[in-house]
Amino acid sequence: MSIKTVMCVFDVERWDQDVKSAIEFCQTQGAHMTALVICMGAVPAIATYEAISTTWLEGQQREIDRLAEETKAVQEILERTELSFDVQEIYTEFAWAEGDIAQHALYADIVLVGAQAAGNENLQRRIIDGALFQSPTPILINPRTQAVSAFPKSILLAWDSSDEAARATRQSIEFLKGCDCVHVTIVDPVARSWENGEEPGSDIAMFLSRHGVKVEVDRVASGGRRVDETLRQHAMDVAADMVVMGAYNHPRIQQRLFGGVTRSMLKDSQVPLLLSR
Repeated sequence: MSIKTVMCVFDVERWDQDVKSAIEFCQTQGAHMTALVICMGAVPAIATYEAISTTWLEGQQREIDRLAEETKAVQEILERTELSFDVQEIYTEFAWAEGDIAQHALYADIVLVGAQAAGNENLQRRIIDGALFQSPTPILINPRTQAVSAFPKSILLAWDSSDEAARATRQSIEFLKGCDCVHVTIVDPVARSWENGEEPGSDIAMFLSRHGVKVEVDRVASGGRRVDETLRQHAMDVAADMVVMGAYNHPRIQQRLFGGVTRSMLKDSQVPLLLSR
């Protein structure tokens, strides 16, 4: 996937470091930035109808005014760069945020979420629910204040022979091709011809090698640890600059977000995480 448009999501409350790292990422990619400044309106407190009408509307107007000010500040910073960019603002409510974000994500190659936006748990969840599960666009979440490297030297590709993992692989192919080493990592693999093959990881390694990707297959034993813990430790062991993995729904337990491995990786990962579904 060639990255030409990056949708960068900024939290109206805190965005300075995210904007700085997003600018650097888009510059190194030579990509257009769509800067999306988001404010999620507060839920009205329980009170009488008259009190809600007056107090809530006044608070809402203050939030809208703040959003306009912060959006203008982001615009002014970007105008001092040589980037191709556009700046948009969204004032939304918790119930509608996912759909609003998804609509904008349709027109980007990737959604970039910096540490400040990701640190807002409510916003992070709605970005993921919207962009990842209601649009075809992958998400790159950066837990660090420094920019994501456009040319990572080491990438951990979490592989389990699933559709989600295969899609994540394809959507990250430009990162993988420029990498010194891609570690195709399989936790506690079981050799099955109908799933992982008799040599787990060899099929995806061959596929990647035909694209010119330098690949190593790492079959890792969990030793009783959770899969997410095993992946995080292995990412440290191979000095990964990025982790690529598929994200999963679990309708069986009615989780709109996703399964435990992806959730835990998001919460605790110390390296940029590219998610696709």
